[in-house]
Amino acid sequence: MAKITKNQKEAFDKFERQHDYSFEEAVELVKSISFTKFDASFDVDVRLGVDPRKANQMVRGTVTLPHGTGKEKKVLVLCTPEKEEEAKTAGADYVGLDEYIQKIKGGWTDIDVVITMPNVMPKVGPLGRILGPRGLMPNPKTGTVTMDIAKAVQEVKSGKIDFKVDKYGIIHASVGRVSFSKEQLLDNAREFVHTIVKLKPAAAKGTYMKSLYFSSTMSPGVKVDTKSLNA
Repeated sequence: MAKITKNQKEAFDKFERQHDYSFEEAVELVKSISFTKFDASFDVDVRLGVDPRKANQMVRGTVTLPHGTGKEKKVLVLCTPEKEEEAKTAGADYVGLDEYIQKIKGGWTDIDVVITMPNVMPKVGPLGRILGPRGLMPNPKTGTVTMDIAKAVQEVKSGKIDFKVDKYGIIHASVGRVSFSKEQLLDNAREFVHTIVKLKPAAAKGTYMKSLYFSSTMSPGVKVDTKSLNA
């Protein structure tokens, strides 16, 4: 069994691991048990009562967090020349087409989001084997394949994130930083969880939200009472 560190022991002494805490209590606890020397991310993990292997039970979507993520996202826009100025003005970090396609084929993936246009997808499609496993492949469902390049870039820069249930039925996302105020983290966490609730598939039977945990980078997870979502 791995040895528990001094910080871990101090964290575990502050809460009961099987107790369901309210949203507000859980946020306060996570802030108090985060001992990293850097500004840790504030994470939300939701276990859903769905079977992701079935297409009609897939849960996937996007949400714009009221207070952003606290992380500056590097955005690559793959577009035709007439859209380049629009992308740059909106704040894209990298703008172009063929030269960046070649860079990606060569292994370059130092980006957080890729945005492109529908008429460029035939060129971008072959990059799926590289971008797909890294969660970078543009997709119309997440708003990253669009003609409104400026809007897409601005949304990402202002705190838009996309999420998808994994093969175990879990959705994981970072919704801020521990340095955020309690109110900011509450707003972001509630917006994220509310969005997941709205996306409940009609085919999902039984309990939809099975469990909910808040944590930070390297901290234990704090169990949250899902009934306190609207408190």
